[in-house]
Amino acid sequence: MEQRLSLITLGVADIARSRAFYEALGWTASGIGDGEVAFFQAGGMIFSLFGRSDLATDAGVSAEGTGFRGIALAYNTRSREEVDRVLAEMVAAGAALVKPAAEAPWGGYSGYAADPDGHLWEIAWNPGFPIAADGSVSLPG
Repeated sequence: MEQRLSLITLGVADIARSRAFYEALGWTASGIGDGEVAFFQAGGMIFSLFGRSDLATDAGVSAEGTGFRGIALAYNTRSREEVDRVLAEMVAAGAALVKPAAEAPWGGYSGYAADPDGHLWEIAWNPGFPIAADGSVSLPG
């Protein structure tokens, strides 16, 4: 298996609502999909939204479950100030602010927001993870 991630799919309660949330953040949905799924090109990978119960059925697991999911998606910013701006954009688009941005013990600055389905997003500035012009982040040598 190659060391890469191709696609992240979030199970959501309402695809149209979730698509509108991400579009309000400036993301552009792909033209493919029939309303049963929404796809967004995210750099070298794909981010998608799929009905929670349909995703559970597809995986052969129960759709029940609440609370902490044991995962957070992360969006790294190019500056400390951008963290606050992105968190504010997310809240304006319908996210819930979970943890206001603060100095992080690892030397950066970060906060958390939850999308309309409660999926956690860490918005972080990490001076050790510079962002290339194309938006990619690389581990330091």
